[in-house]
Amino acid sequence: MSDYLQNKQSSQAVLKGNYSSRLLDALARVGQRLEQPLYIVGGTVRDYLLGRASNDLDITVQNDPYYCAALLIEEMGAGTIVPLARGAEAAARVMVAKEQVDFSAFRGGKLSIEDDLHLRDFTVNAMAMDFASLYGKAEPILIDPTGGKKDLQMGLVRHLPAAFVDDPARLLRGYRLCAVFGFQLDPGTRKEISRRASTIETVAVERVSHELQLIFGSPRTAITLAMMAEDGLLQFLLPELYEGDGVEQPEFHHLDVFGHCFLALKMMEDIIAKPMDYYPEYGELLVDYVKAPRLVRGLKWAALLHDVGKPATRAVPDEKGGRVTFYGHDEVGRRIFNSYAKKAKWSQVESGLVGDLIGMHMHPFHLCNVVRSEALSPRAALKLSQRAGENLVGLFLLAMADSLASEGEKKPKDMEKELTSLFSVVQEIYVQRIEPVTKGPKLITGYDLIKGFGLTPGPEFSRIMSELEIARVDGVVTDRSEALAWIKQFLRRDAVGGNKD
Repeated sequence: MSDYLQNKQSSQAVLKGNYSSRLLDALARVGQRLEQPLYIVGGTVRDYLLGRASNDLDITVQNDPYYCAALLIEEMGAGTIVPLARGAEAAARVMVAKEQVDFSAFRGGKLSIEDDLHLRDFTVNAMAMDFASLYGKAEPILIDPTGGKKDLQMGLVRHLPAAFVDDPARLLRGYRLCAVFGFQLDPGTRKEISRRASTIETVAVERVSHELQLIFGSPRTAITLAMMAEDGLLQFLLPELYEGDGVEQPEFHHLDVFGHCFLALKMMEDIIAKPMDYYPEYGELLVDYVKAPRLVRGLKWAALLHDVGKPATRAVPDEKGGRVTFYGHDEVGRRIFNSYAKKAKWSQVESGLVGDLIGMHMHPFHLCNVVRSEALSPRAALKLSQRAGENLVGLFLLAMADSLASEGEKKPKDMEKELTSLFSVVQEIYVQRIEPVTKGPKLITGYDLIKGFGLTPGPEFSRIMSELEIARVDGVVTDRSEALAWIKQFLRRDAVGGNKD
C-alpha cells in the first residue's frame, strides 16, 4: 500500500536541511551497491511529513544491517559502528562526526517492508519511504500499510495489534507522542493501555525515566499526566504520589494532597509559559531561567511532588485544636523523592535540583509570615540565597505554583502578591547588599584559618565562611581586621557551646 506525497518543499531540500550532502550521497551509493532498497522508517518519516527537523536517520534493510553500516563507513571514509542489537532484531548505529544513522533488519524476520511496518508500535510510526526515491529525482513514495498518514493528519495515536505485547514501554510512549506533538490517543488504544497498565512494571527503569523526562520536557505535561492517571497507568509509575489520594488538608487548601499536587503542576506549566505575568519586575530574569530544558523539567517534577511528604507527616495534635498538621513534610518529601530518583536512576544533577526545591518549598511562605510584621533583614535574605543557590528563582516559581493551587477559605487573601513583593525585596537586598560581598574580594581565605587559627580543612571551614559572609552582609564586619576579630570571637563562642546557629 503506497501513496504519493504532496509536500511544499522538495524531499531533497528537507533531507539536506537536516543531514550533510556527504552523508546522503554516501547512503545513495550504499543503496546502489546493495541493489536492494534502503527504507527510511518510523519517526524520521513522521517528522518529515510534519515538516519537523529530525535528529536521527533510521533505515531498515532486508540485508544484514552491520554489513550496511560497514558499507557506509567505507563510502564515507570515516565513522564508527555502535552495536545496538544482534540476532533476528539486529541493529547497528554509524557515528560520523556529529551525524548518526541507525540501520535495522526487517522485524520478526519478515521479508517485506510492509510486513515489517505491521510489527511497529503506532500507525504514525509505521510508515516508510524508499531512500532512493526520497533523495533522487523521482516523486517520493510513501509506504503506509496501516493508515499512518491519515492518523497523522488527524493528530491521532493508534496502536498496532501486537504493540504492547511486544514491548510494554510503548504504553508510555503513546502518551509521550501526545505530549510532544499535541496528538490525541485513540479511544481503543487508551482502553488497551488501561487493560495492560500493570505490565509497565516489567520495563527497565531507564527506559521509563527516558519517556517520562520527554513528557516533562513538553508543554503539555499536566494534561498528559492527567490522561495517564485516568487510564490507570500513572499509579504504577508514581505510587508515591498516590499516597496523597484522599489525604485531606487544612482550610488553606480546597483539594486533597493528590489533587493539590496535580493542580500545582498545571499552575507551574502556566507560569513557565508566561513567567512575567507573575513576577513582572524581574520578568526578564525569569524568562532566561526557564529557557533551560533541565530547569523546566525540574520545576515541573518539583511542583508535582512538592507535597509528597505530607501523607507520612499528617497529624492532628490536641494542642492544635484538632487542626491537621504536616510538620516537616518538606524534608520528608525530599527524602521520599530522593529514594524515587535513585530507583529511577536519575542523574545527580537532575535529582539534586528537584530534591532541593522540594526540601525548601516552604521557605518563601515562612518569610512571608515574617514580613507581615517586620522588614526582611539582609541576614534572612542571605540565608535564603545561600540555601537556594542557583535555585532561588526556581524556588519562587514553585512557591507561586503552590499558592495558585491553593484556594481554601483560610488562605491569605493576597498570598500571590506577597510572594511577588518578597521576591522583589530579596532581589533588591541581593543586588545592594549580598552581591558586593559574595562577588567582591574575600577578606579571609582558608589559608588564614589554617595559619592564623590552627584549624584543619573540613566542614568547619564552610560554616565559618558562611557565617562570616552573613556578618559582612549585616554590616558587622567591614574589613580584614574586623573579620579576624569576628572569627576569634566566633570560635570562642563555639568552644563554650554558645554558637547554636
